[in-house]
Amino acid sequence: MLVPPGDPGLTRRVKAAGDHWVVREKHGRRMFSRGVWAPAATIDRIRAELDAERSTEGYARKQEAAARRRDQLQDAYVEDFRAAVVTFLGFHAVHAELAVRLAGVIAAHATPVGSGTVARTKRIPIERRAEAAAIAWMRHQTTAYDSMPIPRVKGKRREVRRMLAERSRSLLESYRRGRPVPAGCPLARALAAIALPRSQAGDTGDASVPTSRPTPRRAS
Repeated sequence: MLVPPGDPGLTRRVKAAGDHWVVREKHGRRMFSRGVWAPAATIDRIRAELDAERSTEGYARKQEAAARRRDQLQDAYVEDFRAAVVTFLGFHAVHAELAVRLAGVIAAHATPVGSGTVARTKRIPIERRAEAAAIAWMRHQTTAYDSMPIPRVKGKRREVRRMLAERSRSLLESYRRGRPVPAGCPLARALAAIALPRSQAGDTGDASVPTSRPTPRRAS
């Protein structure tokens, strides 16, 4: 019998109970969990035990406290990530407000739990996460990447991404040097097209600060 992903408590207990098989499926270069296979009697017994535990008031209070802790940790991470993006952007003082706005946009898109973006990984330092998320956001929002016909040739998409990343870095360099924003700047145009919730607006307190529009679920 298969226990699908989604209930970590049940999955942990099934694994600890004895014989089991982890089911994974490969898509491209990535592996996705499809759950745990174990004897039906074992799964039914553990599920009944969990249902009894979860029906108590004590369990409900524990879950509420855990949810509050997760929310606090998430809020703290969003702030840290936004600050890391501001540091990566490194805009000149004349563009400092824009840097805060842009960092808020990128954080709002990249940090939600379950978003699957590079910001959620623990494999690289937050500074590298911030850089990768900023470049990925700019690739989708300031270039024609989403509609670009890319040959299905091994390595071609990565080559295009590298090319667009350099273009994005060149664009950022103008803001780092304090140059005036040129008419038709793709970064300014992208920011003007979207709106950021007040909770993500940073120190400006401006509810009209932009946020990221949904982007296709391509690996960033």
